[in-house]
Amino acid sequence: MSEAAVDQRRFVERNLNRNVAVQLAHGTFGQTGFRLFNAPTFLPAYLYAISGSELFVGLARSLQALGQVITPVVGASLIGHRKKVLGISLVAGALMRVQILFVALSGLFLGHSHVGAVAIVFFMAMMGIFQGMQGVMLNSLRAKVIPVRRRGFVTGWRNFLAGGTTAALSYFAGGYFIDNNVFGDGYATLFLVAFLITCIGLGALALTREPAAESVRGRENVAESFRALPALLRENPAFARFFLVGALGSFGRMAMPFYIIYAGTRMDLSGAMLGVLTTIWMLTGTASQLVWGRTADRFGYRVVMIATLSIWTVAHVELLMASEILGIMTFFMMIGTAVGGFNQARQNLVLELGAERDIPLRVAVSNMAVNAIGTVGPLLGGLIASVFNHAMIVELCIVMQALALVILIGWIPEPRRQGTADTQRPDLKR
Repeated sequence: MSEAAVDQRRFVERNLNRNVAVQLAHGTFGQTGFRLFNAPTFLPAYLYAISGSELFVGLARSLQALGQVITPVVGASLIGHRKKVLGISLVAGALMRVQILFVALSGLFLGHSHVGAVAIVFFMAMMGIFQGMQGVMLNSLRAKVIPVRRRGFVTGWRNFLAGGTTAALSYFAGGYFIDNNVFGDGYATLFLVAFLITCIGLGALALTREPAAESVRGRENVAESFRALPALLRENPAFARFFLVGALGSFGRMAMPFYIIYAGTRMDLSGAMLGVLTTIWMLTGTASQLVWGRTADRFGYRVVMIATLSIWTVAHVELLMASEILGIMTFFMMIGTAVGGFNQARQNLVLELGAERDIPLRVAVSNMAVNAIGTVGPLLGGLIASVFNHAMIVELCIVMQALALVILIGWIPEPRRQGTADTQRPDLKR
């Protein structure tokens, strides 16, 4: 190990407690705000109330995801050559949060009008653009400041704290903000609160102590980063298969905007019930995050990815059979358990499948695949719901996720057993 590598890892160890606290604070407040905004209940219900169209809901979600398809590579090109990435990560995070503010203001001042609807969709698309960039930046930053042996603990507790806070706020938001139509638009008021909470998280992130990277790629523009992708996939077959699994598994995102609409076709859902279902989704996700993090630290994130993708697939089967509120509540309990754990596993496993210097590019190409499905999926789901029915959306998700499970179990090895993961265990005596 080079002297520079030893110095870097000593820096990480010296500042580990501080950076763990920063990651927990950033996750608690940042994720709470974004989860309130992106929950599969409030925003889809709001868009449907404005438009009365499943296709519009799908289009809005697709445009939000569209911005995340190309911009992960933009994010990788912006940070791939930088020894420190915190500053540019804060800029991207601020720009992403401003879009939630604009969505809230559009609802409050433009109302349920065509202009208001167009404005909300525009700002959702802009949010996706910056979200795609920041996803690469934050994962790359976390890989630098949190050793792999502690990532399960940090990610699990981030999600646990954020989930608990969001669950409490979701119950209050549904029963108070929405049902009482606070400030003339309860949904918009909720999104304004979400914006303020995310800003606290961004302030916490600014306290990170980041080491200079030991090894970086040469400076590449966006076109050069794109041209590097085929070689990356060709030279790293385990990551190439992981890329495919992430895309197929994320087909579940196609159905997410329609879960609550599908439930609404079977029973009446008040604002309070929306709050209850969101709370169930958050609480189960919160309770499971510590389990997934602990499991990952002990057995690796591949095991977590297999477990959560299995639960997500079975949840879709359960939804097709649900006909009463208890069945819908059970479904949201399973989805809460699965989706957060799947995302945790996908975002962390990609960090281990190759060299440290390629982390930004691997994160970018992985996020591109997921976000491409997120772009096409909701729009395709809206078309399917309009022409056929909601059940067909869920059936397609089951097929795709089952295929992802077969590939994951059969053809992707555990990187920690293969000796390919960067364990970041510094030799402090050297």
